[in-house]
Formats: sequence, structure tokens, C-alpha cells
Amino acid sequence: MTKKNTIQVEKVNTQIVHWLKTYAENAKTKGFVIGISGGVDSAVTSTLCAQTGMDVLCVEMPIHQHPSHVSRGREHIEQLKKRFPNVTNVQADLTSVFETFKNEVPTDFEESKLNLTLANTRARLRMTTLYYFAGVQGLLVAGTGNKVEDFGVGFYTKYGDGGVDLSPIADLMKSEVFTLAAYLNVPESILNAAPSDGLFGDEKTDEQQLGANYDELEWAMHQDEAGKTADDFSGRQKNVYEIYKQLNKNNQHKMKNIPVCLVNRN
Repeated sequence: MTKKNTIQVEKVNTQIVHWLKTYAENAKTKGFVIGISGGVDSAVTSTLCAQTGMDVLCVEMPIHQHPSHVSRGREHIEQLKKRFPNVTNVQADLTSVFETFKNEVPTDFEESKLNLTLANTRARLRMTTLYYFAGVQGLLVAGTGNKVEDFGVGFYTKYGDGGVDLSPIADLMKSEVFTLAAYLNVPESILNAAPSDGLFGDEKTDEQQLGANYDELEWAMHQDEAGKTADDFSGRQKNVYEIYKQLNKNNQHKMKNIPVCLVNRN
């Protein structure tokens, strides 16, 4: 199970930037707003948006955030502002909003379900905040999901980080995002950090949540696309493939269009 860096980085960079600029111009907007998490996906997305020359607003939205996530995010923003004069930033500390929400709803539920639901609530508060800035400044909310997360295992929050206007890196595997990140001179601290969604206020990694790392999940996604089944593998490969298939099945409700009841009018 190895990384599959299949992209021609310079051409992909140019293509995505052109696509972003064309879409924003056709939408009659001034640019983009991106939530900065301190992770590689938001760092790459914001850099691609900055290359369009249009307005780019980077938003920090801490909610009991781990200090390492905050420091990586700020390092990236400061670097980006030095490289691109069209980049600005703002911080909206949502910790008190999150705590107010928790005080206004019942919380006497099963702990595992409560913790996951509150983690998703953080993502939805951030989505609301990004659309606030998008609305008042005439910007588009740029999504930061990659192909494995968005179309493989559905590792995002419905109407949270999944609530965006456009998804510039959603056709890139995670390894390809890292390849592009290195090309774009994303800070080493981000390139070397273990991927984490940061929704639990600690350094819990994506691998700990998913049960497999992104290289493994990419491999499983390729095998699934090739028509393989769990019976084709053994050991760790079989385990990873089954993890991938279960996540893909469980999260189809995120990846498919909202079902509509079509009324028979005859």
C-alpha cells in the first residue's frame, strides 16, 4: 500500500487556479473565504485561491482549539500574506458561542454520541461563520475536502465543512494534496503534522478516528474502483479494505444528493 502521486503538479496548479478564477468571475463575486485549520488541505486551498489575484479572506475559528493547530494556522496565514497582497485574515473565536449552545440544549445522552454530535456542531458553527463573511464581503466559501474524504469515506460534517460553494481540491487524493502542498511551499510544520480534523479539542488524528491512514484508504479506494472485494485480500489489506467499504457505506447519505419524494400527480 503506497502513495500514488499521479499528478503533474505545475499543470494541476494552473488548472485549478484558472478554474477558481473563472468560476468566481462568472458568479460575479470578488473572491474567496476559507477556514484555516492548520492542516494541509486548508493551506493548499487558500494558496490556490490566493494565486487567482482575487480577494482571499482566511478565517481562524478556534473552539477550544489545540495550541499546535492554532500556531500552524497562524504561521501559514502570515506566510501567505507576505507572498500575496490580496490575502487578508480575521479571527472569530467561537468558543463562547459553542459553550452557550451547549448550555441551551440537553446533554444527558450517551457519551460517545454526544461527543460526536458536539464535534459536528463545531463544524456547523464554523460553516455559519464562513457564510457570514462570504455574505458581507461578496465572497465564495471555498471547500477544503480532498477526494478520499469527500467521495471515499465521507469524512466530513454534513452542512459543516461539507457546506461550501465550490471544492477546488476534491478531485485530488490526500497524497496528491501533499505533493501540491510541497510545490506551493506550504510551511514544513503543516507538511509534517499528522492529519487531524481538530474537532475534539485535542490532537486526535484522522487515522485514530478512521482506523486507517490516508495512504491505506487511497489504496482501498483504488481497489474498490477496480472492482475488487474483501475476499481478494488478507491480513492488514483485508482489514483496511473492510474499513473503507464500511465507511463508504455508512456515509453515502453525505455523498449523494438529498432524496426528494416525487409526488404522483396522476
